[in-house]
Amino acid sequence: MIPFNKPYYCDKGIHYIKEVLDRGKVGADGYFTKKCKNFLEKRLRTNNILLTTSCTHALEMAFRLINLEKNQEVIMPSYTFPSTSNCVLMNNGKVVFTEINHNDLCIDADKIEEKITDKTKAIIVVHYGGNACDMDKIMSIANRYDLYVIEDAAQGLFSTYKGKELGTIGHFGCYSFHETKNISSGEGGAISINFDDDDLIKRAEYMRQKGTNRIDFELGQVEFYQWVDIGSSYCPSEILMAYLYSQLENSYDIHVRRLEIFNGYVNLFESLKSKKIINYAIGNQYGAFNAHIFYVIFEQEKDALVFANRLKDEGIIAYTHLIPLHLSRMGLQMGYREDDFPFEKQLYKRLIRLPLYADMTDIELCRVQEVIQEIIEKLN
Repeated sequence: MIPFNKPYYCDKGIHYIKEVLDRGKVGADGYFTKKCKNFLEKRLRTNNILLTTSCTHALEMAFRLINLEKNQEVIMPSYTFPSTSNCVLMNNGKVVFTEINHNDLCIDADKIEEKITDKTKAIIVVHYGGNACDMDKIMSIANRYDLYVIEDAAQGLFSTYKGKELGTIGHFGCYSFHETKNISSGEGGAISINFDDDDLIKRAEYMRQKGTNRIDFELGQVEFYQWVDIGSSYCPSEILMAYLYSQLENSYDIHVRRLEIFNGYVNLFESLKSKKIINYAIGNQYGAFNAHIFYVIFEQEKDALVFANRLKDEGIIAYTHLIPLHLSRMGLQMGYREDDFPFEKQLYKRLIRLPLYADMTDIELCRVQEVIQEIIEKLN
């Protein structure tokens, strides 16, 4: 069996977890949390990274930090994971869906402005599969209308836009270390605060410590700590951060291997030249690429299903995509209609994502390529 994903394994992860146990502090904000924070700030060339329990929680924090008010609107693509919209609804905002472009499946920057009203507060951009959104155009729109930009960079860690790391361009960037991501702690995330505002950064620290000023107490600045703001339990444990740090240390090797596999798929589909296929992933057009996803889009839904099922018959697991949010049960309850975004409606049934993980062997990759070639030749 060749799985769709397998979290990267390194021996140091076990060693570092044992070190946490030996140190006697397994809760939040200890030795390895600081090491992860320092690594990410240096690698991403940003000054204010806070580790969180998930990208979902990082997104929730971002909307609390911009003081999203009831019924204020947030524009985002429908073609994304529910966390992107949940973080708005949980802060009493209103979700406004828009379209993605047909080339890299990121938000269509040319469709954003028509969705802006006097109630619009922010734009969420989703860097799909490690591809960068058109951030120059998006930031220009945001500046023109005085809007916040939150980058959902759950899939975008270590990809860039014109030399800038994804997640460090908008006002906030949110990252995921879920087990399906390139760099993983099983569950985990981070938020990057991309402007210098000491009060806002301090508020973010309070928020992730359950709304208390515990950080001030630990720094010896107050004699007692207390409840000072709305917050939640957003701090990851040291055990998770120890595992994460072992992955960050190996991030270069992970990146190189994933890119080799990704390029192997690109070369294969370039050679196949099948009329059954209308598009496939080619990488980030704006800069460095993290090779998070390789997808292939078929002309017909029936061919996509045959392709995925025949792979499964050969012990190779490939995934379709989540139903676009405007078509989901929640989206329809919000008043969206099935035909609102025709491209997204037909896309999710015709897109197949292929196995891609850093521990994938050359033998496994060759096996997947051989089976794909056989299936496509029969489809043709």
